[in-house]
Amino acid sequence: MEVMILVINPGSTSTKVAVFKSTENYKAKTISYSSDVLKGFNSVIEQFDIRLNDILKWLDEENIDIKDLAAVVGRGGMVRPIPSGTYTVTDALVEDLKNQVGGEHASNLGGLLARNIADRVGIPAFIVDPVAVDEFEDIARISGMPELQRMSHSHALNIKAVARRVAKKMDKPLTELNLIIAHLGGGISVGALRGGRQIDVNDANEGGPFSPERTGSLAAMDLMKLCYSGKYTHTQMKKKILGQGGMTAYLGTNDIREVEKKIDTGDKYAELIFTAMAYQVAKEIGSLSAVLYGKVDAIVLTGGGAYSKKLVSEIEDRVKFIAPIVVEPGEDEMRSLAEGAFRVINGEEVPKVYEDEVINIELF
Repeated sequence: MEVMILVINPGSTSTKVAVFKSTENYKAKTISYSSDVLKGFNSVIEQFDIRLNDILKWLDEENIDIKDLAAVVGRGGMVRPIPSGTYTVTDALVEDLKNQVGGEHASNLGGLLARNIADRVGIPAFIVDPVAVDEFEDIARISGMPELQRMSHSHALNIKAVARRVAKKMDKPLTELNLIIAHLGGGISVGALRGGRQIDVNDANEGGPFSPERTGSLAAMDLMKLCYSGKYTHTQMKKKILGQGGMTAYLGTNDIREVEKKIDTGDKYAELIFTAMAYQVAKEIGSLSAVLYGKVDAIVLTGGGAYSKKLVSEIEDRVKFIAPIVVEPGEDEMRSLAEGAFRVINGEEVPKVYEDEVINIELF
C-alpha cells in the first residue's frame, strides 16, 4: 500500500488541501471563502472550525479515510525564530500558533489543523520551513539601532525546496554549495545560502527590493514623517507597506503580465517601474554576493515572477558576472510540504522539536 500524506495550506481567503501518494499529488482542492463569510470572524484563529469541517468534508467526498494516512503536514505559521527543517507539531508549537506569537497570519492555522486531524488517528503532524526560519549569524542581525534587530522573515519553504532541487541538478551536495536565491512573488525574498543555511535574507514584508505588492526598504526619516503626518492611521500605513505598495502603488496592479502588456503598448512609465523592480532585485543579489565573499556557485531565480522572461532578463543582465543564473519558476508549496514530511517518513531527516530549537536572539 502506498504511503499517503494529507497536506494543508491555509491562505487568507482559501485553504489548499491535497493528498500525496509517495510524493505524487493524488487528490487536491482549493476551498475558497468569500469576504462575506470571513467578515464574520474577528481573527484568523476563529476560522479554525469552519476550515477544519470543510477539510473533513472534502476527505469524505473523496472517500479518503484518515486512518489510511501516514501523517498530516501543514503550512508553518508565524512562530518564534527556528532553524530550517520539518517540525513535529508539539503542544508548545500549538500554543504559539494559537497565541500568534509572531503575528496574525492565515498560515498559523496550518499546524493547528494538521495536529487536530492527526490526533484523531494517532499519526504525526508536521510543519515544514515556516516564514520564521532563522539561520542568521549574529553579524547579520545588527541593524544600526540597538532597539531593533534585523529579523529573518522570508519565503523559506520555497527557497529551501528550490535549493535542494538545484543541488541535485548540479550533482553536488547542498552542504558544499553557496547559492543566492531570489524568490519573486507578491513579496520578494533574496537569500544567501551557505552550505544550505540561509545566513542572510531581506525581510520580505518590509525590506529589500520593492515587489508587486510591498514597498521594500524605505527612507526611515521620510517614512517617519509620513506616519506622523496625520494623513493615515496605523492600519492604513500597514496596508500601504504590505499589500498596496510597490508595483501596485505605482501602476494599480500586482500582475506582472498586465504590466508587460502596458510596456508592449509603449507605456514608458510602466517600463520604468518594472525595470526599477528588477534593478532593486539585482542590487540585493549583488549585496549578498559580498556576504558570501564573492564565492557564489549559482544565482537562482524562482517564484511566480520567474515565469516572466523580461523580468529574468533584466535581472540576469546585471548579475550574470557574479555567477551562473539558474531559473526555477513557480512555487509549489504543496509539494514542498509533502516532500518535507516524506523525508521524515523515509528516514532521510529527523523531525525537529520546536521548543528545543527556538533561537534566543537577544544580543543586547
